[in-house]
Amino acid sequence: MKGAVFVAAGAAVGNMIQGWDNACIAGALLYIKKEFSLQNEPTMQGLIVAMSLIGATLVTTCSGAISDWLGRRPMLIISSVLYFFGGLVMLWSPNVYILLLGRLLDGLGIGLAVTLVPVYISETSPPEIRGSLNTLPQFMGSGGMFLSYCMVFGMSLMESPNWRLILGVLSIPSLFYFVFTIFFLPESPRWLVSKRRMHEAKHVLQRLRGRQDVSGTYLTFQNDISVVL
Repeated sequence: MKGAVFVAAGAAVGNMIQGWDNACIAGALLYIKKEFSLQNEPTMQGLIVAMSLIGATLVTTCSGAISDWLGRRPMLIISSVLYFFGGLVMLWSPNVYILLLGRLLDGLGIGLAVTLVPVYISETSPPEIRGSLNTLPQFMGSGGMFLSYCMVFGMSLMESPNWRLILGVLSIPSLFYFVFTIFFLPESPRWLVSKRRMHEAKHVLQRLRGRQDVSGTYLTFQNDISVVL
């Protein structure tokens, strides 16, 4: 049981980063438009804000099918990598077009996280606490927004606020998220059953449930997959 809670909380860090990104662009835009002289270009300002949403929309159209093929865990790892490199590109951003690229990469990571984290939590959580654990993505997303606003407020008190730092700091939590997904998050046992990798699924269930007898959950997954097929 504790293993499932730990895994769900770790997966929901992806939503915290998503909330962080959604909030920090609001503060950073004030300084971006000054540096790139965009005061009279509302279309470009809107595009900078919306580019991450464009990336998220694009990737969500195919993320489900790809995760059914590759697995849930690899997609969460890819999400963390996109977050990381998106943050680095935004930190560099010599011009507005590179900034848009960074926002796009970040948006692709957001799309994967918001789509797959709830699925992953549902497939790894015990039925009795599944509903509670599925509130974590929203909670972590809101928490990320709060932390981001606090950071932006603190930086705004500086003599020369650096918008690249406001956006690029996103790479720090995404790096921790990458390490966590690599070393601590198991593959979804339900996905493993769907691929007939029964021994691996049983091992993951034993780890998540904290007991050796997981035959009930194991058989439920098998029956669900049989109905789908």
